[in-house]
Amino acid sequence: MKLWLLLGLLLVHEALEDVAGQHPPKNKRAKEPGENRIKPANKKVKPKVPKIKDRDAADSTPKTPSIMMQVMDKGRFQKPAATLSLSAGQTVELRCKGSKIGWSYPAYLDTFKDSRLSVKQHERYGQLTLVNSTAADTGEFSCWGQLCNGYICRKDEAKMGSTYIFFTEKGELFVPSPSYFDVVYLNPDRQAVVPCRVTVLSAKVTLHREFPAKEIPANGTDVAYDVKRGFVYLRPRATQQGVVYCRAEAGGRSQVSVKYQLLYVEVPSGPPSTTIVASSNKVKGGDDISVACTVLGEPDVEVEFRWIFPGQKDDRPVTIQDSWRLIHRGRGHTTRISQSVITVEDFETIDAGYYICTAQNPQGQTTVATTVEFS
Repeated sequence: MKLWLLLGLLLVHEALEDVAGQHPPKNKRAKEPGENRIKPANKKVKPKVPKIKDRDAADSTPKTPSIMMQVMDKGRFQKPAATLSLSAGQTVELRCKGSKIGWSYPAYLDTFKDSRLSVKQHERYGQLTLVNSTAADTGEFSCWGQLCNGYICRKDEAKMGSTYIFFTEKGELFVPSPSYFDVVYLNPDRQAVVPCRVTVLSAKVTLHREFPAKEIPANGTDVAYDVKRGFVYLRPRATQQGVVYCRAEAGGRSQVSVKYQLLYVEVPSGPPSTTIVASSNKVKGGDDISVACTVLGEPDVEVEFRWIFPGQKDDRPVTIQDSWRLIHRGRGHTTRISQSVITVEDFETIDAGYYICTAQNPQGQTTVATTVEFS
């Protein structure tokens, strides 16, 4: 019994020596003699709140994965980059996953119904193939899935893909233009674009005024340069009118674009501003009468006209003639006058009544009317 008691006391003694021999952590200062070693009970401890890392705005809205693939040599596939540079003459094959795929490609190919372009829909993917490519094919190629209900389809924003392709061709720094001179309208309420696009991504492009001869800086305030669109006039003004052209430099070569006439438009965009006037509001039997429907609008906006007239239900023969012209109204301001004239010969009682004209443009439509009486 005494032996067990001695062993117990010996173990307790060794444990106390181990505790006394421990050194304080290096990052804690030694206590001064007489210093209170007991922590105050009323000390407030601020709880630590775990920090939440701020996410980038782009991360909060996840990017939609592209459904577009580019077919490479030997049947390989890869996702195309946002921009591609290919040599003219190369064949381009793009595929987009989906049973109903819509496509968009440079208007040049669509305008001329080019046989070099083929668009097919397969069971599981859409396919676009362009052979014998040229510098004129430079532009945006995009696809999207379609959500259809019967014959009505809409774009599926969650299934899209696109790439901008530069087709480089010897002697062509600019995307070829069908004309040697073009008109760009400066509207006060929207941006205007001088569309001198290049075929070489790395080309240095500058904008120049013909008279007085000077370079127009693309400073991002008045004018900005977009490699996919050209030079963008951000806030068009009347003082920016005149003839301009672009100059491109790449690989030790330089080239000048076609010329562009900048014209300021004084009529803001919107539904047609329409008036209607009859040659006479009281007509005798057997006389002829004309009613004119006139619209003042933007130079590059077409207007369509529709007529409702009294003799229409009786298949009364009439003549309708549509026309338009550009006029300059001081300080270089340009306006388009579109007009539709309906003419009735040998006026009869069935021709008396309301002549109603509806003018329509992409922004909306306006309806006006006038009365013609039989006297």
